[in-house]
Amino acid sequence: MSEPVKHSILVVDDDPEMRELLRDILVDHQYHVTLAKDGREALELLSGGEFLVVLTDLRMKGMEGLELLHEVVQRFPVCNVIIMTAFGSVETAVEAMKQGAFDYLTKPIKTNELVITIDKAVREALLRNEVAQLRRTVKQVYAFDQILGKSKPMQEVFDLIRRVADSQANILITGESGTGKELVAKAIHFNSSRREAPFVPINCAAIPELLLESELFGHVKGAFTDARTDKRGLFEEAHRGTLFLDEISELPLMLQAKLLRAVQSREIRRVGATRSVAVDVRIIAATNVLLAEEVKAKRFREDLYYRLNVIEIHLPPLRERKEDIPLLASMLLEKSPVAQAKHLKGIKESALGLLMDYEWPGNVRELENVIERAVTLAQGDYITVDELPPVLRGIRGDRQLIEDAAEQLLPLHAMEQRYIKRILEKTKGNKFQAAQVLGIDRKTLYRKLSEMESPDEVVRD
Repeated sequence: MSEPVKHSILVVDDDPEMRELLRDILVDHQYHVTLAKDGREALELLSGGEFLVVLTDLRMKGMEGLELLHEVVQRFPVCNVIIMTAFGSVETAVEAMKQGAFDYLTKPIKTNELVITIDKAVREALLRNEVAQLRRTVKQVYAFDQILGKSKPMQEVFDLIRRVADSQANILITGESGTGKELVAKAIHFNSSRREAPFVPINCAAIPELLLESELFGHVKGAFTDARTDKRGLFEEAHRGTLFLDEISELPLMLQAKLLRAVQSREIRRVGATRSVAVDVRIIAATNVLLAEEVKAKRFREDLYYRLNVIEIHLPPLRERKEDIPLLASMLLEKSPVAQAKHLKGIKESALGLLMDYEWPGNVRELENVIERAVTLAQGDYITVDELPPVLRGIRGDRQLIEDAAEQLLPLHAMEQRYIKRILEKTKGNKFQAAQVLGIDRKTLYRKLSEMESPDEVVRD
């Protein structure tokens, strides 16, 4: 049976008998206790150790409890301070709490009250430590250098997001699906002055139109049939932080008008409410369509477009920055728990060559899926061509096919028939998979097969 974790407590009192008494009580309750006779000694011990709680007397010779409290709050913010005081000094103890003390105890100290207060202070300090660690982790995960890319287009993107991160301007992130728009939005948020407040994402295309208004702005009890209680919307959840509106082009026109009002006035009104609520929110929107074209087609409000598009960040597709593929693939391999468990050393040159040749219509998201598949199937020390999906493995053979056809001066329809046969061979005659690879529906594939000579040799359902 494992020993319970002993959390460290620093007891500070200029009375030796009181120090020993407090130590005995706390040691009996599984705490590791260090003693200090005054504030100066306490600060020296704090500098060299990791204490969750400081239990200090208020009246001491030399540095008093309030002075020690001030130093601990300034220099050791994850450490909780509990003040001990005589009954006649309770007002001073209350003032200490206003200055950052966790709690106070009146002398003579009652054992149960002491243990309960210490337990609460330890739990709160542990939680604060965990939150601080999570914040450090999040800052590292969403640091700019985590959005990998050494290509010129990505370096230009990095330069832009560094310049805009700490501004208050609304941002529109554009680019094809899978290029990493949400990752960029998070990097901007966690490197801005709003990093301590929430980052709240919403996919405007994923929520039914009837529910979207309530999700964004909230509602009051009785606003509609199922509104049994008041509900805060995402604008209020993101107060002082960032609201990320993904696929903003899918926002219905009616809600576009309400969003425009919220952006302009910095106020929102819950569904069914009679008064507005002030909100301080930075909006980062994203889209994979040309929003300017949507404006021309009257599907998106022009005034809202200009409110959101104060600064535009365009993410290039992966096919336009292929020099980043080895770096991205290596990073995905390093972050894969399965790859670590299998002790994979890397990707074979032949497999990496296929990754470089592919056009990546699904961009970084598709690359991530391909690496995950390869890691799962890998049997040796390296990812090989055999672990890559058929659509990648057929690339080089298909290029040779095109070159041969050009050399023989074949007409286009003959070239098409050869290519279809090659894809059917690669998919072992599976017409559904072949149609997906070819980018056509099965009816079109059936028609083309009926025009070919002896297609049955490679075709099956």
